[in-house]
Amino acid sequence: MSVRLTVEGGPHRGLSRADVSRRARAMLAAVQMEKAELSVVLTNDDQIAKLNGIYRKKNRPTDVLAFAQREGEPGGLAQLLGDVVVSVETARRQAEGRGWDVTSEVTMLIAHGLLHLLGWDHATPAEDRRMRAETTRLCEAAHASAVRAGASRVRSPGRTRTAEPHRVKGKIGDGGNGDSGRRRLHTRPR
Repeated sequence: MSVRLTVEGGPHRGLSRADVSRRARAMLAAVQMEKAELSVVLTNDDQIAKLNGIYRKKNRPTDVLAFAQREGEPGGLAQLLGDVVVSVETARRQAEGRGWDVTSEVTMLIAHGLLHLLGWDHATPAEDRRMRAETTRLCEAAHASAVRAGASRVRSPGRTRTAEPHRVKGKIGDGGNGDSGRRRLHTRPR
């Protein structure tokens, strides 16, 4: 399993590249995606607002956007799941409001985005409950991985998810990788 982490406008106070990558890898292991590749982008409000405007027609920042790469059934080869884009500025504000650290908030946002890449949704109350529970499970796996590595003195975000996420579709052009195919966009509104 591979995590490609891009940090725009960083380093970001309170976030370690190694710790974020380790947490994302632990989440991939928890969902048994040993052959998967995941792209995580840590960015700022300006950049995520641009993406949010292009793909959701909402000209404001949001906390997380997820762009799925795969469609259909998983194959035997390494799979690029997609991109999870997190605004560290928004995550920091949300973390302060919840009374926890930015690493815990970013972990929860990556877990939420990853689940959307895997096809999870929360259009109904039952789906929302299941997705929240799975988000918590992934955060706990990520936190345990960080603790084992001695990289974390922070707590797992647990079950306190307040915003109601939703899914929309979008199209991304050539992201520098030569792929201009259709991708699904998943996001959480602010």
